[in-house]
Amino acid sequence: MSITAEQQELATTVRAVLAKHGDSAAMRRGLAGERGYDEQLWQLLCEQVGVAALAIPEEFGGVGVGLVEALLVVEELGRTLAAPPMLGSAVLGVQALLLAGNAEADERLLPEVAEGVRTLAVCWAGDGGWDSFGVRAENGTLTGSAHYVLDGTYADTLLVLTADGLYEVDGDAPGVTRTAVPPMDPTRRLTTIEFAAVPARALGTVDLARLREIAWAAVAADQLGTAEQCLDMTVEYSKSRVQFGRPIGSFQALKHRMADMYVLVESARSVIYLAISGLADGTAEAVDVAAARLHAIDTLNSVVSETVQMHGGIAITWEHDAHLFFKRAHGDAQLFGVPSRPLARPA
Repeated sequence: MSITAEQQELATTVRAVLAKHGDSAAMRRGLAGERGYDEQLWQLLCEQVGVAALAIPEEFGGVGVGLVEALLVVEELGRTLAAPPMLGSAVLGVQALLLAGNAEADERLLPEVAEGVRTLAVCWAGDGGWDSFGVRAENGTLTGSAHYVLDGTYADTLLVLTADGLYEVDGDAPGVTRTAVPPMDPTRRLTTIEFAAVPARALGTVDLARLREIAWAAVAADQLGTAEQCLDMTVEYSKSRVQFGRPIGSFQALKHRMADMYVLVESARSVIYLAISGLADGTAEAVDVAAARLHAIDTLNSVVSETVQMHGGIAITWEHDAHLFFKRAHGDAQLFGVPSRPLARPA
């Protein structure tokens, strides 16, 4: 994928806003907040940059530039560990609605999502993961438990995937019970949502394979941003940490390890951008998205492990962010499941 000048400007603008308003201190304030993210930062990104509106068509109140731009924002957010409702609502929730093809629901819900005043939460996984549905539909009502829901504790609208299609439920509807669960990654909150014969509005059927591919591509974009930030912070630390009278970055063995980190990040960027561009223009093959998902997992796990090792003991203290990047890597590796290995492209 070739990044256009406009797309590069968008990424640069988001990075500048995050550098000014979304630093480590802001991220940690968000962790201590009710929703787990900096609400003022999210409002700023929506009002000044319009990040929530990027993938929403113009007829539904959005900018209509597409999926690529939205995932470039997800990549930039991955650099900061910020977890506002971009991935769960503005990407996954919006794409689920658009795939359902219900124009009435799109006109009613998406304009407020574009403004950042409505949050969507996709309720999908059963207790065993995303290969099964946690909720079943019976005579217009929903029963069951959806697990690992992003933005589930505060979402205004719940989009429930079942074997019969996509359903809409108000977040405060009677019979809906939300329970926050303690995740491995404290920067990304997850929720279990239980439905006890809750009346629901049917929205239509969803191409589940495509929705899963979009979810994998979005998480891969997040992992790419996280890996790049881990590389940058490791290089900067190696310039200032002195051992044996010299900056540790001057030692050849560490130079080689950081060069290997760089190669991993850039190769991951190539395969992830290929998958994203293919999803956006409809040319992606399932094997391309699966390869991006697996390569992103391996890359981030390797890069963040080197980051922790080269930072030494400080990396496992609460005051330093390295351990949070490590936890994000392991959390993202499980989010939305993983494709089977090996990946064999048909002849």
